[in-house]
Amino acid sequence: MGASALDTVFITETPEGIALPLRPAGMMARSFAYLIDALLRVAILIAAASVLGAMSRFGTGLFMILTFGLEWLYPVVFELMPTAATPGKRAMGLRVVMDSGLPVTPAAALVRNLLRAADFLPVGYALGLLMLLVRPDFKRLGDLAAGTLVVHATSAHLDGPLPSAEPAPPARPLSTREQAAIVAWAGRATRLTPERLDELAALAGPVTVQAVGGSPTARLARVAQWLVGRR
Repeated sequence: MGASALDTVFITETPEGIALPLRPAGMMARSFAYLIDALLRVAILIAAASVLGAMSRFGTGLFMILTFGLEWLYPVVFELMPTAATPGKRAMGLRVVMDSGLPVTPAAALVRNLLRAADFLPVGYALGLLMLLVRPDFKRLGDLAAGTLVVHATSAHLDGPLPSAEPAPPARPLSTREQAAIVAWAGRATRLTPERLDELAALAGPVTVQAVGGSPTARLARVAQWLVGRR
C-alpha cells in the first residue's frame, strides 16, 4: 500500500486490479463516533434497567448479559453488516475495512474489538489515542493486530471519463454486447491499475486496429472513443 506524502490517502489494489483510494479516519472523527456509540449503549442500558429491575435476580442476570453484549459484541455485529460500521461510525461517515480495502472478516472484527482493552491502558483510552496521533494511518493496537483500517466511506463511481485518444473504428463489426463491454472498460479506466487496464485491453486485441500501434490500452481506447460517437 502506498501513501501520499501530502495527505492521508492510501492507494490499495484489489485482486481484480482495481485501485482503491482509502482515506483513514483521524482522531476527531473516531472520537465522535465512539461518543455516539457510548451514548446509544447507555440509553439502551437505562431503558433495560427500568424494565429488568422488576425481575429481581433474574432481571439482574439478564442485565449483566446485556451489558457484556453491548460492550464486546455490539461493535463486532455492526462491523460485519454490509455497512461495516456501528451507528456512531455511520453517523460520522466512517466504515471498517481490511488493509486491502476488502470487507472486514469476522476474525478481524473480533480481534480489533477485543484489543480495545489494551488500547484503554493506562486509563481513558490513552494508549489508543496516542497511537492515533503518531501513526499516519491512524491505527490503534486493535487495527494493527487485525490488519484493519477505519476509513471515510465514499461512494464508488465506476463510470468516469474515457481515456483520451483519437477515435478509430474496430477491425470488425461488433455485437451490442461487445460494444457495451468496451465502453464499460473505458469508463472504468480511472479505477483500474495500468497493468490491469492493459491486461483487459489485450483480450480485445482482435477487434482493435493493429496498425495503429501503441499499447493495448491505447488501441482499445481509440475504439471506445469511436463507439461513443466521437468520430
